[in-house]
Amino acid sequence: MKKKISFLRTRFLEIAFVSASAVLVLTLTLPSCNNEKTEDTKEVADEHNDAKFDNAKENDANFLVSAAEINLEEIQLGRLAQSRGTTSHIKELGKMVETEHTKALADLQALAAKKQITIPTTITNNGMDANKKLMETKASNFDKEFADMMVSGHKDAISTFEKASTDAQDTEIRNWAASMLPALRLHLDHSIVCQKEGDKM
Repeated sequence: MKKKISFLRTRFLEIAFVSASAVLVLTLTLPSCNNEKTEDTKEVADEHNDAKFDNAKENDANFLVSAAEINLEEIQLGRLAQSRGTTSHIKELGKMVETEHTKALADLQALAAKKQITIPTTITNNGMDANKKLMETKASNFDKEFADMMVSGHKDAISTFEKASTDAQDTEIRNWAASMLPALRLHLDHSIVCQKEGDKM
């Protein structure tokens, strides 16, 4: 009888130890799963293109990835300006930016598919950061912050597209970059006007 009790006690302790170990493993692994940051869609696209292309075509791919990032961000920020803007000129700028960058993104997606280049399909980490910054801006400061962001963003975009319009290896990509410049410059002009209006307030 004593042997049987001893056996049962030993068996019980083994089961308890295994159960405790399992709980400990789950406790250590689950939080790390929940805290994993989502991989940036721009980085994912870059990795796919790096694996497919040599240096020459890789530069063209990098441009299309950047162009997609710009369009996705401008669409999101344009929508935000329409809902949070406090003046008509900011809301109108937001509408213009959303409409024209949505069309540009559709053209870009068709071009990227034709060239078998992977581009981001959802807003990138940089775009999410810009959106978060605007979301956290006080209503009274929103218009100025948005106008400043549009001026800075479109200056950078124009520089990126100008370089591709002369340096891209692929003729269609080079021509598409050049075709986008008038609209980007128009957006910059409107953004500067909105920025000046904001400075008067």
